[in-house]
Amino acid sequence: MDRSWERTRGYDAYASDYALARPSYPERAVRWLVGETPVRVLEVGAGSGQMTGALLQAGHEVVALDRSSEILGQLASRLDVPVVRGVAERLPFHAGAFDVVVAAESFHWFDPLRTLPELARVLRTGGRLSLVWNTRDESVPWVRRLTSIIDAEPDDLEEITASLPLSGLFGLPESSEYGFWQQLDLDALLALVASRSSIAARRAAERDHILAQVAGLYESHASGHNGLRMRYATRCFRAEVHKDALNPGTVARELRVDLG
Repeated sequence: MDRSWERTRGYDAYASDYALARPSYPERAVRWLVGETPVRVLEVGAGSGQMTGALLQAGHEVVALDRSSEILGQLASRLDVPVVRGVAERLPFHAGAFDVVVAAESFHWFDPLRTLPELARVLRTGGRLSLVWNTRDESVPWVRRLTSIIDAEPDDLEEITASLPLSGLFGLPESSEYGFWQQLDLDALLALVASRSSIAARRAAERDHILAQVAGLYESHASGHNGLRMRYATRCFRAEVHKDALNPGTVARELRVDLG
């Protein structure tokens, strides 16, 4: 199954919820992923722009790519940044066009066998690929209950990132982790759950049943007007590209878009 297509179908219907509820990323995590000096960044699977905004705030030049036109519409309505509708498996950019490629909460949706050569192609020599996920802190009881309600299986990030050096196109990834809290009222928590592709793709009655359980969880654990606080660990990975391992035919592939 094309999992990125499943993602698009799920998120298109809940693009506004995605933009409202998804957490951003700590400034120190962004600095670790991309660096202190402004560079040209391609963000693949940009979604509604949580990472895009953080990259712009840090002074970087950003191009945002996603396969969902609805999601990109949300991003473009909030941020002044070039947006491109496309897929990570076939990038419409010149070889060596970017200093850093960032995938925030999205790399696990891509086919690594097709995507990694494309990411290596559009990176300059010495450039790097940076991956990041916000993972919920399951040590908090109400968060564990939330996970059971939405039937969420955590991604094996070590297994996912192992594909980088195995491809021969990237070095061994470095890793770092940063913690932060997200304040949630009832609407934000419901939007956070509704925007998950696995929930959005379900039948209306089943989705409504899940959201009703989430609302009940909120009412039983929220602290008055203060709502709930979700603790996240922002897990970061970065790896330098090995340009000399690229197939010459990949580098010379005809381009469809040139952003200059």
